[in-house]
Amino acid sequence: QRDVKRLTELADTLQNKCEDLEGRSRRNNIRIVGIPESPGSCSTSAISALLKDAFNLEKEPLVDRSHRSLQPVPQGGEPARTVIARLHYYKDCNDILRLARTKPRMRVDGMTISVYPDFTARVAKARAAFNDVRRMLKDVPGVKFGILFPARLRITFNRTESFFTDPEAARTYVSQNIVHNQDG
Repeated sequence: QRDVKRLTELADTLQNKCEDLEGRSRRNNIRIVGIPESPGSCSTSAISALLKDAFNLEKEPLVDRSHRSLQPVPQGGEPARTVIARLHYYKDCNDILRLARTKPRMRVDGMTISVYPDFTARVAKARAAFNDVRRMLKDVPGVKFGILFPARLRITFNRTESFFTDPEAARTYVSQNIVHNQDG
């Protein structure tokens, strides 16, 4: 029993280290949704030009690699696969993601695209768990909120900051302290 417990703890530690390393290796990556499937549509030069046009950048960002997500090729009316691009400079990646938050959907060359950070599946799932709470807070005046890396929700209400890692705790807090106060 002691060996099983020790090996379980070791496996958890190694899994967390792998997750951290994978997240760090994706640091300069962005995900672009909405680029139609066509030959050359996700080449590094095409992605670089697209990003320059979409965000009105002074110069094209240097793109090291770009490829479609590893899913089956879409058939018929299915949406195109996501393009994953690795930018050479972290500053370019950070600037593009900052601009993308202000303009969630952009029209470029007849396409509607969206740009997102490239998180690991585990981090993306943990962040998505807060979507219901974020929808509840979206139109509430006087409330600021955001998700901190990896998946921690920060809510500022009445000059008080609260942090949550559990979506249920956040939902309870919002419904009892914020939405409840707005109704009254």
